[in-house]
Amino acid sequence: MAVKSYLELARPSHWFKNLFVVPGTVIAMYLTKTPFSQFWWALLVGMTSICLIASANYVINEWLDARFDRYHPIKKNRPSVIGNLDKRIVYLEYCLLSLIALGLAGLISLHFLLCAFIFLSMGVLYNVEPFRSKDKPIIDVLSESINNPIRLTLGWFIVTNDSIPPSSLFFGYWMAGAFLMSIKRYAEYKALNDKHIAQLYRKSFAFYTEERLLVLSFFYGACSAFFMGVFLIKYQIEFFFALPFLAVLFSWYLHIGLKPNSIAQTPERLYQEKYFLLYIIFLIVLLSVLLAYDLPWLDWFLKNSFVDHPH
Repeated sequence: MAVKSYLELARPSHWFKNLFVVPGTVIAMYLTKTPFSQFWWALLVGMTSICLIASANYVINEWLDARFDRYHPIKKNRPSVIGNLDKRIVYLEYCLLSLIALGLAGLISLHFLLCAFIFLSMGVLYNVEPFRSKDKPIIDVLSESINNPIRLTLGWFIVTNDSIPPSSLFFGYWMAGAFLMSIKRYAEYKALNDKHIAQLYRKSFAFYTEERLLVLSFFYGACSAFFMGVFLIKYQIEFFFALPFLAVLFSWYLHIGLKPNSIAQTPERLYQEKYFLLYIIFLIVLLSVLLAYDLPWLDWFLKNSFVDHPH
């Protein structure tokens, strides 16, 4: 039972979030014309490293959050809250996961190693005093969601070290993550339904309200749409057709977040939203098709839709 508790600290069920790495790899492969055969091994080693770093961050997160999680109706049952874990073993687990992950990262490249170290460091900044950015309103969402573009960049460095991801893609990814995180905060705040308990569970809830969280989520969503739109049209004009479908994705997730006891509180359970997952699969297929085919007439139409009349 004790071994299982320590394994649960690493949250392997959350590794699916590291799929955010894949777009960075695919886009880098497309833009640099690098064949898959040249980096498949790096992808396997890199994904293993990224998953272990994520687990290390989860270990330190759950351990240091124990005194706050006891105010949460579900998290209060975690082994870290109940108190049947050995502090020494917890920190040993964190160190082993971190060292193995960084060792694997070093096998890929110096760029990947440095980015992996930043990913690991964000876990410290987010959870450990005196930094503990998760307690600071707005900064909590931004410092957690920046892990999304960090994952994107890790995926990019799996393919190439000769360049970095386009800034429009980086910031679009960051703001998309902030949108998801603010919706999660909204769902948590609404489910707790008690301002005092909410503040004891998460200090940033002293500032947040349902209205503020919804406004912030709209802001992050709008920023993400702008940056992603710039990237999609600049690098693959055919993605123009995907923009309305991306808007539906954001709107649908907002709808999920507004539900009572929303599953947005625990994104690892999104598999229960079957139609939403089917839509994501459809969107991936659509983007893949648009990436594979060129539509010259669309490029001509957009470039010639405005006539500059002489003054």
